[in-house]
Amino acid sequence: MPAIVIIGAQWGDEGKGKATDLLGSRIDYVVKFNGGNNAGHTVVIGNQKYALHLLPSGILTDGVIPVISNGVVIDIEVLFDELEALNARGVDVSKLRVSANAHIITHYHRTLDKVTERFLGKKQIGTTGRGIGPTYADKINRVGIRIQDLFDENILRQKVEAALDQKNHLLVKVYNRRAITVDEIVENLLSYAERLRPMVTDTALELNNALDAGKIVLFEGGQATMLDVDHGTYPFVTSSNSTAGGASTGSGIGPNRIERVIGIVKAYTTRVGAGPFPTELFDESGEFLRSKGFEFGTTTGRPRRTGWYDAPIARYSARINGVTDFVMTKLDVLTGLESIPVCVAYEVDGVRVDEVPVSQSDFHHAVPIYEDFPGWTEDITGVRAFEDLPVNAQAYVLAVEAISGCRISAIGVGPGREAIVVRHNLLG
Repeated sequence: MPAIVIIGAQWGDEGKGKATDLLGSRIDYVVKFNGGNNAGHTVVIGNQKYALHLLPSGILTDGVIPVISNGVVIDIEVLFDELEALNARGVDVSKLRVSANAHIITHYHRTLDKVTERFLGKKQIGTTGRGIGPTYADKINRVGIRIQDLFDENILRQKVEAALDQKNHLLVKVYNRRAITVDEIVENLLSYAERLRPMVTDTALELNNALDAGKIVLFEGGQATMLDVDHGTYPFVTSSNSTAGGASTGSGIGPNRIERVIGIVKAYTTRVGAGPFPTELFDESGEFLRSKGFEFGTTTGRPRRTGWYDAPIARYSARINGVTDFVMTKLDVLTGLESIPVCVAYEVDGVRVDEVPVSQSDFHHAVPIYEDFPGWTEDITGVRAFEDLPVNAQAYVLAVEAISGCRISAIGVGPGREAIVVRHNLLG
């Protein structure tokens, strides 16, 4: 049975949980393979809304084993806050698996993230201030703290001492902040060790064994393609690989295990934070999308930047990730618009460019070339078959599919789990 990867095909917040829900009871494992609590997703079940930041959305599905794998950076306090909140609402969280090799976000990572961003002034990247970048930097610099270190106090103390030896100089001499003591970090981390111990395992081994046994394993990417540290709009990106390739390195399964890659696109485009965004709207249309689509960050509450659908970005994502299926979300948000523009190419220095420019400068100055499609006024939130959508809504989906580089296999028509139109089987 296959490993399936779900990734965001734009700048995040596309509604990846919708695809996870669609696969539902057929999934045995749901794996978070990158990022931390710097991004979240909202899952609506009946009249209940769940905001998840660190946990994979599969934790809300009965019979599914949720996994936080080695590519994730974990704020342990946030982890237990989320688990306790779900437990209080009757959600069984006892099956959660956590990789022993995942790195830990500490107090000094969060502090450095915030003071460094403020220090940048007008050159700010737009981080969430949750310590994600500094934790990944320590991982690459080989001074990180891993989950397994909590179970050996001597090793933990040595690693914290090594990390703070440099960081305290930076905090005190550059940022005029107080030094952080080794004891306060060690004591804080050790306070979680015994609660965490039953969840910690060799997740790579378990996932490979599950695939060998014919289980279906779903890998759920955090953030999105255009925020990938290698393939996104660098430096306005996250600090991990949020593309499909990251599922392999971030979990310990071989790339030949992955048989399907599902890319999630909104029927329009949004992004949070700084960086280029060719189709961004600054008029009443942008506010229409923001208010009707409730485009505010699940984790930060920040209003999202909004714009029309960008087909070159979709094609780019299809190539980079090897997308086999797109799932389009929030088609219902476009209801009521007389005309819906779609970006089909860009103009850069007077020249038409059909693909995402490799030059960051060119992309920043790219002017979208639009093609307009007629809108519709009918309520589509109750539609469950493609042929029951308004004719203009069908035409919009088919036109976008033709220029996006991959088939659109499912369409979200409302916030609820059941509000989806299926055109093709996502498993084959």
